Amino acid sequence: MEDKELEKILMKKMYEMLKEKKEEKKPAFGKPVKVTYENFKEIISKNELVILDFWAEWCYPCKIMEPIIEELARRYPNIVFGKVNVDEESLLASHFGIMSIPTLIFFYKGKPIESLVGARPKYEIERIINRFLMMQRNE
Repeated sequence: MEDKELEKILMKKMYEMLKEKKEEKKPAFGKPVKVTYENFKEIISKNELVILDFWAEWCYPCKIMEPIIEELARRYPNIVFGKVNVDEESLLASHFGIMSIPTLIFFYKGKPIESLVGARPKYEIERIINRFLMMQRNE
């Protein structure tokens, strides 16, 4: 085998390995992700913009918010939308002092910067998202 052929094969293999590694690190953008006590720190630290939706199965206002959150996740694929089931993740809910649901907490660079309690219209959430995006652009 010639050196050039070997080099081509090597480059192709390296490219494939790098591509696989990049895909491993990609969060599931475009749809809400399940957030647990175990994966919370990783999600918050690896993503600049994160919105956590604290909810429960039995909560009617949470069910109203569900399609709104899903639509926003599709519309803003560079923002991670996380879903925290308060019945399953009481430690996480307790850590943030969640007393009412649904509650949305907006994180920027790992820090909570805003929260909304109760079912809210999409435009109100988008107003905060737009502030997020402006902060990001201004840096």
